[in-house]
Amino acid sequence: MKMTKQEYGEYIKTKSPDSPFGRDLLLAFVVGGLICCVGQALYALYTRLGLDRDTAGTAMSVTLVFLGTFFTGLGLYDRLAKYAGAGTLVPITGFANSVAAPAMEFKTEGFITGMAAKMFIIAGPVIVFGLSASVIYGIVLLIIKSF
Repeated sequence: MKMTKQEYGEYIKTKSPDSPFGRDLLLAFVVGGLICCVGQALYALYTRLGLDRDTAGTAMSVTLVFLGTFFTGLGLYDRLAKYAGAGTLVPITGFANSVAAPAMEFKTEGFITGMAAKMFIIAGPVIVFGLSASVIYGIVLLIIKSF
């Protein structure tokens, strides 16, 4: 069956349900905001316990990564992501999920060739482009400051 691009586009429109854009946007905003509020509450807790600002920030980040990984292991983070969409991807917990989920999926292939090799299959490009962008920004900042 041969179809033109326009015919294929029309076919897909008839088979795809409409996305409730406003609802999805609101859910992403609310859930992402709630995750960030949990982070802020952890930061306040750690500073109240006597940690200095830098150490409290580090402890909060480590706790959020742990919680994201823990809830991914329980299968709860993926369920939340189906409901909240991008709201779960943006915070640091989304990064933890992107590392833990492939590791769990490929653990049956063994520790080295499965879990260790596939762990960064999703997060790897984020790390590479994030580091590359930071190097470029650093060079630009260095050039600007030298003038």
